[in-house]
Amino acid sequence: MEKEIKKIVSNLKQGKIILMPTDTIWGITCDASNEFSIEKIFKLKGRNKSKSLIHLVPNIESLEKIVGPVSDKIKEIILTELKPTSIIYKNHKNLTGNIKSKENSIAIRVVKDSTCKKIISLFGKPIIATSANISGEKNPNNFNEIKLKIINGVDYVTKMENIKKFSQPSRIISIDNDNQIIEHRN
Repeated sequence: MEKEIKKIVSNLKQGKIILMPTDTIWGITCDASNEFSIEKIFKLKGRNKSKSLIHLVPNIESLEKIVGPVSDKIKEIILTELKPTSIIYKNHKNLTGNIKSKENSIAIRVVKDSTCKKIISLFGKPIIATSANISGEKNPNNFNEIKLKIINGVDYVTKMENIKKFSQPSRIISIDNDNQIIEHRN
């Protein structure tokens, strides 16, 4: 496992796009600061660029480097929510231009899976993750359901496919001005 983690990190540092299990489902990932790799993901998926991609970070400290201090309510959600939860933020800094929504917001998830945390921590910066499917099609429940177009379109396919079954994308929420949770995807 350690050898595979190092291989994934090496590929991320080289600007490659990777097919790997995330803390939710199989995802297409890359360095969140590499605009060329992000463009490649949009093209591979046939995804509309007005839809942003989710950032994955290993901990709250990494999150705060992007969005500034987070409220106690958000910290509680991150630390106690059982289902991985991506949160939409309007305030952010130090991000490339092609990963924000048309409203200039971004979704970020502090990952729960220890392997995913380790990969991002060793890489040293956020990664982008999006489901390993063509936009508009069903999310794959396991590696065997990923279409060949996706497998052949990435630069590296991780050897971790049999670790566990990934079946659900993350919950996506935002917090409004009244500190209320708005559900975007449950």
